[in-house]
Amino acid sequence: MTRRALTTVITLLLLVLGLSACGGGDGDGEPAAGGTTLELATDPGGGFSFDTETLEAPAGTITIHLTNDASVPHNVGVEGNGVDEKTDTVTNGDISLTVELERGEYTFYCDVPGHREGGMEGTLTVS
Repeated sequence: MTRRALTTVITLLLLVLGLSACGGGDGDGEPAAGGTTLELATDPGGGFSFDTETLEAPAGTITIHLTNDASVPHNVGVEGNGVDEKTDTVTNGDISLTVELERGEYTFYCDVPGHREGGMEGTLTVS
Protein backbone atom coordinates (compact mmCIF):
# COMPACT_ATOMS: atom_id res chain seq x y z
CA MET A 1 0.00 0.00 0.00
CA THR A 2 1.39 3.39 -0.90
CA ARG A 3 1.98 6.07 1.67
CA ARG A 4 -0.80 8.22 0.16
CA ALA A 5 -3.32 5.34 0.26
CA LEU A 6 -2.38 4.55 3.85
CA THR A 7 -2.82 8.20 4.83
CA THR A 8 -6.26 8.27 3.16
CA VAL A 9 -7.38 5.09 4.97
CA ILE A 10 -6.20 6.41 8.34
CA THR A 11 -7.91 9.78 7.74
CA LEU A 12 -11.21 8.09 6.83
CA LEU A 13 -10.97 5.81 9.85
CA LEU A 14 -10.41 8.77 12.17
CA LEU A 15 -13.31 10.64 10.57
CA VAL A 16 -15.68 7.71 11.12
CA LEU A 17 -14.54 7.29 14.73
CA GLY A 18 -14.89 11.01 15.36
CA LEU A 19 -18.43 11.15 13.97
CA SER A 20 -19.53 8.10 15.96
CA ALA A 21 -18.28 9.76 19.15
CA CYS A 22 -20.48 12.81 18.56
CA GLY A 23 -23.57 10.93 19.75
CA GLY A 24 -26.75 12.98 19.55
CA GLY A 25 -29.17 10.13 20.15
CA ASP A 26 -29.84 6.74 18.69
CA GLY A 27 -32.14 7.89 15.92
CA ASP A 28 -35.43 6.80 17.48
CA GLY A 29 -36.12 9.80 19.69
CA GLU A 30 -34.21 8.49 22.66
CA PRO A 31 -31.58 10.69 24.30
CA ALA A 32 -27.91 10.04 23.68
CA ALA A 33 -26.08 7.92 26.23
CA GLY A 34 -25.02 9.80 29.33
CA GLY A 35 -26.76 11.55 32.15
CA THR A 36 -28.78 9.85 34.84
CA THR A 37 -31.83 7.62 34.46
CA LEU A 38 -34.20 7.32 37.40
CA GLU A 39 -36.77 4.53 37.55
CA LEU A 40 -40.28 5.38 38.75
CA ALA A 41 -43.37 3.17 38.82
CA THR A 42 -47.05 3.65 39.53
CA ASP A 43 -49.21 1.53 41.78
CA PRO A 44 -49.96 -1.58 39.65
CA GLY A 45 -53.34 -1.83 41.33
CA GLY A 46 -54.41 1.43 39.73
CA GLY A 47 -54.09 3.59 42.84
CA PHE A 48 -52.89 7.16 42.90
CA SER A 49 -49.32 6.66 44.06
CA PHE A 50 -45.77 6.31 42.81
CA ASP A 51 -43.43 3.69 44.27
CA THR A 52 -41.36 6.45 45.92
CA GLU A 53 -41.86 9.99 47.16
CA THR A 54 -38.20 11.00 46.71
CA LEU A 55 -35.72 10.86 43.85
CA GLU A 56 -32.10 12.07 43.75
CA ALA A 57 -29.73 12.77 40.87
CA PRO A 58 -26.67 14.85 40.01
CA ALA A 59 -27.19 18.01 37.96
CA GLY A 60 -27.29 17.58 34.20
CA THR A 61 -29.37 15.43 31.88
CA ILE A 62 -31.90 13.47 33.91
CA THR A 63 -34.32 10.93 32.47
CA ILE A 64 -37.26 9.71 34.53
CA HIS A 65 -38.44 6.37 33.17
CA LEU A 66 -42.04 5.79 34.29
CA THR A 67 -43.53 2.30 34.26
CA ASN A 68 -47.33 2.09 34.52
CA ASP A 69 -48.58 -1.50 34.59
CA ALA A 70 -52.13 -0.40 35.43
CA SER A 71 -55.11 0.22 33.16
CA VAL A 72 -55.44 3.69 34.70
CA PRO A 73 -53.61 6.35 32.63
CA HIS A 74 -50.69 8.16 34.31
CA ASN A 75 -47.83 10.42 33.28
CA VAL A 76 -44.88 12.13 34.91
CA GLY A 77 -44.02 15.80 35.08
CA VAL A 78 -41.24 17.82 36.67
CA GLU A 79 -41.56 21.41 37.85
CA GLY A 80 -39.52 23.93 39.76
CA ASN A 81 -36.76 26.47 39.22
CA GLY A 82 -38.30 27.59 35.92
CA VAL A 83 -38.82 24.04 34.62
CA ASP A 84 -42.28 22.66 33.79
CA GLU A 85 -42.10 19.56 31.57
CA LYS A 86 -44.34 16.49 31.36
CA THR A 87 -44.94 13.37 29.29
CA ASP A 88 -48.03 12.17 27.53
CA THR A 89 -50.13 9.68 29.48
CA VAL A 90 -49.44 5.97 29.32
CA THR A 91 -51.55 2.94 30.19
CA ASN A 92 -50.10 -0.56 30.63
CA GLY A 93 -46.68 0.58 29.42
CA ASP A 94 -43.82 2.95 30.02
CA ILE A 95 -42.67 6.41 28.99
CA SER A 96 -39.66 8.62 29.68
CA LEU A 97 -39.14 12.30 30.40
CA THR A 98 -35.67 13.79 29.81
CA VAL A 99 -34.85 17.20 31.25
CA GLU A 100 -31.74 19.30 31.88
CA LEU A 101 -31.74 20.24 35.56
CA GLU A 102 -29.50 22.44 37.64
CA ARG A 103 -28.92 21.91 41.35
CA GLY A 104 -32.03 22.43 43.41
CA GLU A 105 -35.27 20.89 44.53
CA TYR A 106 -38.00 19.97 42.05
CA THR A 107 -41.40 18.33 42.25
CA PHE A 108 -42.29 15.28 40.16
CA TYR A 109 -45.98 14.54 39.73
CA CYS A 110 -48.75 12.93 37.69
CA ASP A 111 -50.62 15.55 35.66
CA VAL A 112 -53.81 13.52 35.08
CA PRO A 113 -56.68 15.50 36.68
CA GLY A 114 -57.13 14.52 40.33
CA HIS A 115 -54.04 12.29 40.52
CA ARG A 116 -51.63 14.85 41.94
CA GLU A 117 -54.24 15.91 44.46
CA GLY A 118 -54.66 12.22 45.30
CA GLY A 119 -50.99 11.93 46.28
CA MET A 120 -49.09 11.35 43.05
CA GLU A 121 -46.20 13.72 43.65
CA GLY A 122 -42.79 13.69 45.24
CA THR A 123 -39.51 15.56 45.58
CA LEU A 124 -36.59 15.33 43.15
CA THR A 125 -33.36 16.60 44.70
CA VAL A 126 -30.65 17.54 42.20
CA SER A 127 -27.15 17.98 43.63
